[in-house]
Amino acid sequence: MKAFRYSILVTLICLIVAFYWGNQTPAGGMAAMFLALILGVMEVSLSFDNAVVNASVLKEMDAKWQQIFLTVGILIAVFGMRLVFPIVIVAIASGQGMIDVTLMALQQPDQYAKYLTDSHVGISAFGGMFLLLVFLYFMMDANKELHWLGAIEERLSKLGKLDAIEVMIALVILFLLQALLPLEPAARMSLLVAGIGGVILYVAVSSLDSLFENEEEGAAIVNTAKRSGIAGFLYLEVLDASFSFDGVIGAFAITRDVVIIMLGLAIGAMFVRSLTVYLVNKGTLDEYVFLEHGAHWAIGALAGIMLTSIVLHIPEVITGLIGVAFIVFALISSMRYKHPAIEVAESIT
Repeated sequence: MKAFRYSILVTLICLIVAFYWGNQTPAGGMAAMFLALILGVMEVSLSFDNAVVNASVLKEMDAKWQQIFLTVGILIAVFGMRLVFPIVIVAIASGQGMIDVTLMALQQPDQYAKYLTDSHVGISAFGGMFLLLVFLYFMMDANKELHWLGAIEERLSKLGKLDAIEVMIALVILFLLQALLPLEPAARMSLLVAGIGGVILYVAVSSLDSLFENEEEGAAIVNTAKRSGIAGFLYLEVLDASFSFDGVIGAFAITRDVVIIMLGLAIGAMFVRSLTVYLVNKGTLDEYVFLEHGAHWAIGALAGIMLTSIVLHIPEVITGLIGVAFIVFALISSMRYKHPAIEVAESIT
């Protein structure tokens, strides 16, 4: 429970604030607390695979950067991505100032939600392309020796021998979506620009480690401490942002109260961070070797869902269940891989 003590504390604080805020509205305090809890659970279910991937990066970081991720990082995740970023999106879409949009969110939540929903094409394209590259780069790693889904992952790994194949595949998918989806011209342009932006951001963030190459030891040798410091921190923050896009928009299907949305998503974000710490401290990724594979397949599925949601709404519960299913199956496969006797015993019985 040590890894979750701050999450529990933040949950209690958020629920108290939700109760107080709810008493100022016709819905009431208890209803506000319940909605905040529902949003927290939704955020965790949508981001469970995010926690696994976070842990795979965080375990390589030194103690200082781990602490920065868990302090400064959580402030960025909760206030930056769950509160400020949606306001920025609406400000750009509506042409209004940040203060006006903040007042709109508090006083006219339906209008605020409409602006945010109308920006869904660009948000989904940006986040979808970034997550797609996260998936492709992991699966198309030519040096990856352990494969969860056998022949499928082996073939994907072999494709990784081609330079920049991941970016080529992502761009081809983006151009096909831009050409084939039934969209208005403005939405089509938004899809293309935002999607290319997601590709550029991924390449930029994932390439930061090259700044810390040790020339004396050769270009292939990288200073691990520096690479897993600022580069790892930025990568994790952008990854978390990509996961939060869908959750922020999906939250408006549950409530239009932006204060309750922020409180609920803050609860979820804290538990995702705590789960990340727990996985690192327990060495879970070393114990369950296919867990990272399952998380990346879940990320690939989420990328596909985000891109599909440009023209077809997919309920958040389905998104969450798909991610959890990949994690559970990867966990079972890891147990069988480490303890073959389990599989043998099951086949006998």
